[in-house]
Amino acid sequence: MSAQPQTRPHEAAGSAPQGVAPSDAELLERAAAARKQLHAAVGARVVGQESVIDLMLVALLARGHALLVGVPGLAKTLLVASLAEALDLAFGRVQFTPDLLPADITGTDVLQEDEDNQGVVHRRVRFLPGPIFHNLILADEINRTPPKTQAALLQAMQERRVTVGTVTHALPDPFQVFATRNPIEQEGTYPLPEAQLDRFLLEIHVEYPSAEEEREIARRTTSADVGTVPRVLAAGEVRALQALVPRIPVTDAAVSLAVALGRATRPAPRSGGAASAVREVNEYVRFGAGPRGSQALVLAAKARAALRGEAAADVDDVKALVVPVLRHRLVMSYRAEAEGVRDTDVLRKVLEAVG
Repeated sequence: MSAQPQTRPHEAAGSAPQGVAPSDAELLERAAAARKQLHAAVGARVVGQESVIDLMLVALLARGHALLVGVPGLAKTLLVASLAEALDLAFGRVQFTPDLLPADITGTDVLQEDEDNQGVVHRRVRFLPGPIFHNLILADEINRTPPKTQAALLQAMQERRVTVGTVTHALPDPFQVFATRNPIEQEGTYPLPEAQLDRFLLEIHVEYPSAEEEREIARRTTSADVGTVPRVLAAGEVRALQALVPRIPVTDAAVSLAVALGRATRPAPRSGGAASAVREVNEYVRFGAGPRGSQALVLAAKARAALRGEAAADVDDVKALVVPVLRHRLVMSYRAEAEGVRDTDVLRKVLEAVG
C-alpha cells in the first residue's frame, strides 16, 4: 500500500496553526523552541549526537520508553543525566548485574522501631523506595540481569506504579526509562524477550562520533571545565507538552502509511493475508511488527511534529521514524544472521516498497 507525502497545514502570519486551539498553538511554539534550547543545553556537555537527542525527546513527549544501543564510551549515561538536568527532573541510575533483585529496583518494606518519650518502643512497617522512584531512569545494561528482574522493571514501565506487599505506590510523573544495551558483549547476558522489547517505543542506536567531534571530546573532557547544563523546562511544562501530543491531529495518509509499513514487515503466512510484497521480509524475517508497532509509529510521529511546531503529523514524520520504531520489533531469521542482513536493511527495503 502506498501513500503520497502530504503538504503540512499552512500557517498564516500572525494566526494559530490550523487544527489546534490557541492554547495548543502556544504549546507547539514552546515545544519547538524547547527542542532548540535542549540541543544547546545538552550540547554544552555532550558533543554531537543530535539525532539521538531528537529521538530521546520524541520518546519523552510521547511518554514512551527507549532502548539506547551502543558500545561503551559513547556518552549514553551523560546524555540521559544531562537531559534530566535541562528538564529539572530527578535522575536515577540502576546498574543491572546478574545478582540484582526486583526489590533492589522497586524498593522494599522494612520494619522500623521508634521509641517515644515514655520509652515505649513502637514498631511499624515503612516503605523504602528504590531507585526507580525518579523521573528519568537510566537502566544501564538491562540485558545483564535475569528475566525476573527485567520483568519487574518492564512492568513498572508499563503500569507506572509498583506493588510491594499489598500496597501499590505510584511512580513520579513524568516517568521515563532509558535502558542501555551493549551490542558487542553477549557473554553473561540475558537477551530481552520479544514481548518485552515490544514495550519500548524506540530503539535508538548511538553511533561513533565524527573525527572533528572526537577531537572536541578530547579537548573538553581533559579540561577543568566540563560544562554546565542550564534548565530549559520545568517538570510541569514537560507534563503539559506530553499532554499536548495525543491532541496533535494526524493525516489519514500518515495513519494508512504506518499500518501499511507495519503489515509489510510480516512474512507469509503470518501477515493475516498474502505474503509481504517485500522480498527481503519473506526471506529474512521470522516475525514482523504487531499492531503495537503501527500505534507506536503514529504516536511518535505526533511527538516529532510537536517538536517541530507543526500543527499535524504527516507521512514525513512516519517515514523519519520507521527504523527506530520498528527495528526492535522484527525477529530476524538465522539466514539473515548468517548472511549479515540487518533489521535496518530490511526496513529500508520496506520503506522503499511501501512509502
